[in-house]
Amino acid sequence: MKVKRAYQFRFYPDPQQQKLLAQTFGCVRFVYNHLLRYRTDAYYQAKEKVSYIGANAKLTEMKQLPEFAFLNEVSSVPLQQCLRSQQAAFKNFFEGRAKYPRFKSKRHQQSAEFTYRAFTYRNGELKLAKCDKPLDIKWSRQLPSDPTTVTVSKDAAGRYFVSCLCEFEPTLLPITDKKVGIDIGIKDLFVTSEGFKSGNPRHTAKYAIKLAKYQRRLAKKKLGSKNRLKAKVKVARIHAKISDCRLDNLHQLSRRLVNENQVICAENLAVKNMTKNPKLAKHIADASWGEFTRQLEYKASWAGRTYVEIDRFFPSSKRCSCCGFVCESMSLDIRSWTCPECSTQHDRDINAAQNILAVGLTVLAFGESVSGDSISMLLSRSR
Repeated sequence: MKVKRAYQFRFYPDPQQQKLLAQTFGCVRFVYNHLLRYRTDAYYQAKEKVSYIGANAKLTEMKQLPEFAFLNEVSSVPLQQCLRSQQAAFKNFFEGRAKYPRFKSKRHQQSAEFTYRAFTYRNGELKLAKCDKPLDIKWSRQLPSDPTTVTVSKDAAGRYFVSCLCEFEPTLLPITDKKVGIDIGIKDLFVTSEGFKSGNPRHTAKYAIKLAKYQRRLAKKKLGSKNRLKAKVKVARIHAKISDCRLDNLHQLSRRLVNENQVICAENLAVKNMTKNPKLAKHIADASWGEFTRQLEYKASWAGRTYVEIDRFFPSSKRCSCCGFVCESMSLDIRSWTCPECSTQHDRDINAAQNILAVGLTVLAFGESVSGDSISMLLSRSR
């Protein structure tokens, strides 16, 4: 079965392409913000809900006005695509999956989406609409098929990227009998039920001194000056370095787990709620638990593996993996403990990973969701 996958590459535009992309980014941002304000005011002032068709008609009306003539200087496809993105944002908001759509800022990442009508891809060359030359893309791999959608972006560090959405046939990995449970944490990004501890590179702490130095320099620059813009780019480059290192490490670890194990069991953590802890928020954000589990889920699906998430309230750390005894409380500073029932010495993280594996396999066997009192019932039935 074919699935869609985005392949991201870096490219280096010439001055003419940079100017065209800057205009496109600005028009996309202007249209998105203008229509968002229009739809918001229409609801609060006239109690009217503007649909996607109404927003698209408003865009057509805007392009015919003399004061908005600059919108005709760029391709119309990215402008229409930003309205589709806005409509998806409203849908997520009304269905409770996201907050109300926010205005786009020119100080953050800029992007523009092109459909097949606004670009051409021939012989390994990608050419955008209203662009004379193909993009100078550094192809790190060959595309499995012609792209259906192309997204061009520029990050805060001034780097340009192109993301090509293609269809490909995932390759299933050979079936293995290995199963693993992982306990995600801060000291170690994850600990397996077999006793392997991945460690945590702590990329933010590694670049903390350098980042603080350039942030102090940025704070001393005059607002609106060119030197402030230069200093701002330097700070953004450090943040980009941290993000790239973190993402590369997560991809390597998730790929290793998927390649070696047929079944992977993990906890369904509420990362957003856990980051409200002022003492641990920075460390949790640096570990990127949400991104790590997301990679495990889609990579396992592509490789024919099974990824299982157990209930977040399961007492994996406080429960003895040998006899099932559950401690009443256990603070984070306790890294090892002895079970008062069977006198088994436990490493906190390894014991949690073993419990997660046992519950995950039980869920697969009985086909039931694990929550509340059903935890002990399922475990007793599996013995």
